[in-house]
Amino acid sequence: MELSQIIPHIQALVFASEKPLTTLDLVELVNNALGFIEDRASLDQVEAAVDAVREKYGSEFYPFELRQSGGGWQFLTKKEFHKTIAQLNGDKFLKRLSTAAMETLAIIAYKQPITKSEIEAIRGVNCDYSIQKLLEKDLVVIMGRNENAPGRPLLYNTSQSFMDYFGINSSEDLPKIKEVLADQMVEPTLVNSEHFEMEEEVILVVSESGELIDYPLAADDAEVKPENDSPESSNNDDPEKSE
Repeated sequence: MELSQIIPHIQALVFASEKPLTTLDLVELVNNALGFIEDRASLDQVEAAVDAVREKYGSEFYPFELRQSGGGWQFLTKKEFHKTIAQLNGDKFLKRLSTAAMETLAIIAYKQPITKSEIEAIRGVNCDYSIQKLLEKDLVVIMGRNENAPGRPLLYNTSQSFMDYFGINSSEDLPKIKEVLADQMVEPTLVNSEHFEMEEEVILVVSESGELIDYPLAADDAEVKPENDSPESSNNDDPEKSE
């Protein structure tokens, strides 16, 4: 089957579908639509057709593109037009999750499947309200019960809507914890000693009052003793007076 026959059907299917369509979904639907043709579309042909559609709408002349999001292929507007289409949706784009709900959602996303008591153990506070809001927004779903825990508590997972909303295809696409923390860490600056010439080496001594005092360290000094401002100590340091 020629790609020119498959491409229009793929565009129509993705455009009309209310949910993301996987490549396997497209293979089945295209073959059902063209069932009267003996030469059926193969997986490789559908993948090639999808790539052709992606390349076509990836052009700057189109405000939308074909993207794999939420577990399948969708037509999505490009980010440059977010403010434009936001005008059609009113306050929908202005509603944000509370900090508590975001923390709860992050824990579920990275620890799923997880029980409410486990979430509360991590956050240190009650999470009833946050979980309820996430369920209402269809960002979290109940996937069953933990049969091995007392009371068989409910287990929570992120939903298909969560993946669609954040533009990922599975929990494996979430940024790794190390990558997130790396952006917040300040790395020490490595200084090349060749660029600096020190006149003398010094050591730091802590006085009785807790202050740091720096003393020159000579090459032949075996031991460096801090000075003492008391008269008695100063007499002992003077060879003539000590005699």
